[in-house]
Amino acid sequence: MFVPSILLKQLYTRASLTKTDKGLSFSLKNRLKDATIKEVKWISLDGEKIPEEKISLQLTPDSCISVDALNKSGGEPFGLRQTITVHLDIDEAPCPEKRKLGICFSASPFGKLKFEVEDNITAPGQRSAFIPRDDMDDYGESIIKTRQEYFESATGKKIDHVGKYSIDPQALKGNIEHFIGVAQVPIGIAGPLKINGEHAQGEFVVPLATTEGTLVASYNRGMKLLNMSGGVTATVVDDAMQRAPVFIFENARGARDFVKWVKKNFEKIKEEAEATSSIANLTYIDHFLSNKFAFLRFNFKTGDAAGQNMVGRATFAACGWILDHYEGIENFYLESNFATDKKASQINIMRTRGKRVTAEATIKREHLLEVMRVEPKQIDYHGRVAGVGSFLSGVNNTGLHSPNGITAMFIATGQDVANVSESSAAIMYSELTEDGDLYVSITIPSLIVATYGGGTGIGTQRECLELLDCYGRDRVYKFAEIVASVVLAGEISLASAISSSDWVSSHEQYGRNR
Repeated sequence: MFVPSILLKQLYTRASLTKTDKGLSFSLKNRLKDATIKEVKWISLDGEKIPEEKISLQLTPDSCISVDALNKSGGEPFGLRQTITVHLDIDEAPCPEKRKLGICFSASPFGKLKFEVEDNITAPGQRSAFIPRDDMDDYGESIIKTRQEYFESATGKKIDHVGKYSIDPQALKGNIEHFIGVAQVPIGIAGPLKINGEHAQGEFVVPLATTEGTLVASYNRGMKLLNMSGGVTATVVDDAMQRAPVFIFENARGARDFVKWVKKNFEKIKEEAEATSSIANLTYIDHFLSNKFAFLRFNFKTGDAAGQNMVGRATFAACGWILDHYEGIENFYLESNFATDKKASQINIMRTRGKRVTAEATIKREHLLEVMRVEPKQIDYHGRVAGVGSFLSGVNNTGLHSPNGITAMFIATGQDVANVSESSAAIMYSELTEDGDLYVSITIPSLIVATYGGGTGIGTQRECLELLDCYGRDRVYKFAEIVASVVLAGEISLASAISSSDWVSSHEQYGRNR
């Protein structure tokens, strides 16, 4: 199996080359896929191979094996995200100058792997002034307690609520570093909300994690109104997750010709990208040329995962193949800031990032008057006035407060909350029907959600997803439809409150204006 050299070098943990009592050590972390190390062929420092008998591998906190024993064993497991510490029984002094470390080994299913990296040797004990950690088991109770004590000594305060948790720290690998405890956010429920989606069908009681008074009550009021008029129709209309590398050339002509080559070789690039994941599906590559730069925007479908890390790994592998097969590239960066990860942007509103989903409903005039005490024409007129304000301010959202509901659901269900920056974009639309009722619709063009992977499997987060029947595979479109429907409930509730002048009085009764 071909592994691009740029991807191979990611096996080495940067800044891990350290002076020890017995010589040197460094770390390898499997960032490819589950594998088995069959044979260590050689390790070199500055081109000089280190004798086999001076090399040993620490596979677990309690297991260290010599190269000879490893090579005769038939193989040792090297799981995805597993770290192996390599010990070298050689006398080398710490030095700020970079040293060349070469590694060659065979592993199933990859075959022979060989790469070289540069790093400087760190002095022994240099890390002692930093936050305590255990390279072999950083989620054990002992190291967690040590970190808590370190934090207390550094701040002069005691840890109480933070250190009380019901989740298993060992389940947090890949979710957080330097773990000391949890932040507890109150969760309220709103609903039920009737949804007529293609994937979400029925009534849903929705968990909302927030510390903002009136938020849950406001969304609950909007849900009641929507239910009276038959509920919400929700539709996922597009799905894409991006990584956007940039390739730099001598001149604009070189960049232009490169894009032509990329188009001709799309199928091979797709093959290399998708080899890193059983889920990632590269659907197309946008290209944008400026100056002597070629910006490529790789677009993937990522199943039930949000997929930023997945597409980063897949794009990195594809770019590794490109770098090995196209001459004339002067420089390359995996991310050019053109995917606009964790940032609101116009391109995501136009082209989609995550799920593009629309929620819509027609609300009867009598229901608006009964529940909200407003006429449809009041809300419609306010929406048109607010549209002018949106234009003048240059916001990415013509609605009122979609990030409120999105953030509360994200915290409750283990989404990456920083993705609210993209997911906050929304296009609100309303019109009066011939019968005098109010049609309302909101499109969220870049809703980044997951029902599998990331933080969705942790304790309360998984539990909240399970309460919505949205945990696991083949659930992400259903969850996206629920989120969009909840957002619409919040929009009509706040729009009604503003139009009827109930907004401030509601906060005085339930919220913070006390």
